[in-house]
Amino acid sequence: MSNKKTYWSENISLIIKCLAIWFVVSYGFSIIFVEYLNNIRIGGYKLGFWFAQQGSIYTFVVLIFYYVYAIGRIDNRHGVSN
Repeated sequence: MSNKKTYWSENISLIIKCLAIWFVVSYGFSIIFVEYLNNIRIGGYKLGFWFAQQGSIYTFVVLIFYYVYAIGRIDNRHGVSN
């Protein structure tokens, strides 16, 4: 490994970014901004309701795949192998 501190710094930074996105989508869009988003409809459902029921789950799954991709790039950059 080139530098363990740099590796873990990048890893923790990635985790914090993913958690922040998930927080904004699951808490912000489905609780705080629900009244504004309910003015928009997707498939007959209010967008705020959709984020509360489905959007946060879909975002979580997408973030898992993104994390796997991004941590793979970080691993390759620092010479970490499985």
